[in-house]
Amino acid sequence: MSRVLLVEDEELNRVLVRAILARADAPAVRDADLLEAGSLADARSALAGHDVDLVLLDVNLPDGNGLELAAELRDEPGRPTVIALTASVLPHERAAAIEAGCDAFLDKPYAAADLVQILASRLG
Repeated sequence: MSRVLLVEDEELNRVLVRAILARADAPAVRDADLLEAGSLADARSALAGHDVDLVLLDVNLPDGNGLELAAELRDEPGRPTVIALTASVLPHERAAAIEAGCDAFLDKPYAAADLVQILASRLG
């Protein structure tokens, strides 16, 4: 079973992701173990205590920019896949996410099917 870390400070967005994963048609997505972090500090703690296969990473967090975490993970051996979830969708923002080490980028607001598809392709 895969483990996904959702780094998102907005409770409503975390509830939405939980619901999308629970209803996903793809078994790899539906059965994934979901960890949640509301800040960079919480995310770092979760990563220190758990093996994580994939990080869904909000960029704008209360204690910093999520891309800092992506950059920290970028060169780690066996690092998790990192998918940026953000409303910052300008080309230079997207390029900054990829440069920081994100493997993919999903614009907010996103369709549930798009989230399931990107997760299924990475967890599959």
